[in-house]
Amino acid sequence: MEPALIIEWVIKSAILLLFGVTGFAYLTLYERRALARIQVRIGPNRAGPFGILQPVADGIKLIFNQELIPATADKVLFVLAPIITVLPALIIWAVIPWGRQVIIGGREINLYLSNANVGVLYLTAVASIAVYGIVIAGWSSNNKYALLGGLRSSAQMVSYELALGISFIGPIMLAGSMSLVDIVEAQSKVWYIVPQFLAFLIFMMAGLAEINRAPFDMPEAEQELTAGYHAEYSGMKFALFFMAEYIKMIAIAAIGVTLFLGGYRIPFIDIPPAIEPLVFFIKILILLFVIIWVRATFPRFRYDRLMAFGWKILLPLSLANVFITAVILVFRG
Repeated sequence: MEPALIIEWVIKSAILLLFGVTGFAYLTLYERRALARIQVRIGPNRAGPFGILQPVADGIKLIFNQELIPATADKVLFVLAPIITVLPALIIWAVIPWGRQVIIGGREINLYLSNANVGVLYLTAVASIAVYGIVIAGWSSNNKYALLGGLRSSAQMVSYELALGISFIGPIMLAGSMSLVDIVEAQSKVWYIVPQFLAFLIFMMAGLAEINRAPFDMPEAEQELTAGYHAEYSGMKFALFFMAEYIKMIAIAAIGVTLFLGGYRIPFIDIPPAIEPLVFFIKILILLFVIIWVRATFPRFRYDRLMAFGWKILLPLSLANVFITAVILVFRG
């Protein structure tokens, strides 16, 4: 393997990790300012110009917060749980394309880390790992409320993973490939949100449940389970759980843009390769605003209705969408 290729992979991996970590920090500011505007408030505006240093202030506060580990907790698993939760959120970016190729120093650089021919399968596999961190966090705390919160959160995630995974099948069938690059390129004339609008809605609802966002934010129902699986966590360990949530929020938006909104492509317009990452980023920001808007609008589901919604509505609808798409493709030719 060429040393230059290894260096390229290392640099691109570092950029993706840096984007995830800084993106998490400034997504919290983006959310707080957007919620403030929706609720006719001002939002953070004290730390730095326009409040842009608020994430830095929050990070410093968490670093200096005292970290406690319960005396009866399984200390090794207690420390590992936040790490297990945040790692899948970071490595899921490996197959998401930000653009095609650019020429730098006479060398053609792909604007993605890997164009795996089973990229969609990689997404579903990696996304399912996060549930282990939540279960371990609840169990290792040796706290009955944390354990119940962990079980409830994991049941929710496992239930909605089915509908989430099946919603991917529509774009795969239309593109005839599981490569995310091929799926984006197949949307050069029409975005898949048009023929697969039902799949897009299912993806968004199941995605919100998968990352525990409102109105599916059962882990944060403090009045029921004292904050759920992370009840015993403090300081940077507590921050890691929310870092995972916000990075997964960006990842869900990026996957939605890739599968349904054309990724870095705009129909019938040949965008310069250097501009493609900017187009992709703007689409992610718009979809993130929709996720924040949903949080500001809808009340939390009751837990039994949340589970019924996943099993009795989203799962049958996702299967029906796959069946209808298959029938249309067969009759089309």
